[in-house]
Amino acid sequence: MTFHTAEPAFRFRQGTQPLLISMPHVGTHVPPELAARFTPEAQQVHDTDWHLERLYDFADALGASVLVATHSRYVVDLNRPPDNQNLYPGQDTTGLCPVDTFDKRPVYAAGDLPGDEEIAARRDAIWQPYHQQLAAELARLKSVHGIAMLWDAHSIRSVLPRFFEGKLPDLNLGTANGESCDPALAQTLLGIGEAATAYQAVLNGRFKGGHITRHYGQPAQNVHAIQLEITQCSYMQEQMPFDYLPERAAALQPHLRAMLEAVLSFAAIHRQ
Repeated sequence: MTFHTAEPAFRFRQGTQPLLISMPHVGTHVPPELAARFTPEAQQVHDTDWHLERLYDFADALGASVLVATHSRYVVDLNRPPDNQNLYPGQDTTGLCPVDTFDKRPVYAAGDLPGDEEIAARRDAIWQPYHQQLAAELARLKSVHGIAMLWDAHSIRSVLPRFFEGKLPDLNLGTANGESCDPALAQTLLGIGEAATAYQAVLNGRFKGGHITRHYGQPAQNVHAIQLEITQCSYMQEQMPFDYLPERAAALQPHLRAMLEAVLSFAAIHRQ
């Protein structure tokens, strides 16, 4: 089955420092033919990582490269393995081409679920180009700087009973249980989060990093990957119309910037 989309798979800005910020869940585009199969709720793509480009608007000033998804995770989830393997065995997750929302409501109005061929076509059209660009930029950074740092930027509603009990901590750092980046760097980042007393921070809690963090983080090869999952209530409205809250965001941004500056400081010391 073919899959048609007029939208490029990603937007990319190349920076000057050995840091790539990936935003795989900020996309909102759903091709019209596919959107026609969605429920009215799914057409509103509620489970988007809203406004992260604006929240990280200091990325260019830091010299970071930025890779941004264009399509909704309901089309294809760029942070899932291409074979759709569950990253959290025994826990509920959504798949490579999700069939339900975070609230466990159907994405497809008439039960018209994508089959294997359609999933493969979406993967080839969107997932593959995004990951090719991600891998190529990490390789370029490593070649130019002797080190590559990957920051996988995410956000999520603070209360989601499907995935976790109670309220999620605000700053959820994930390093695949210490396997995707240098443990000392992870502890430095956690310390920055813990020093931000208005927020709760945790390392390798409920969110340990998805496919991107786990696949690309190779500390032995001097490629370090960190995921940060932020509660959306820290910077925006968690319900429609999902507005950005500038004052709340402005309070959070210095802590995010401090974390990324620590990543760059680590890179400056550990170039090979």
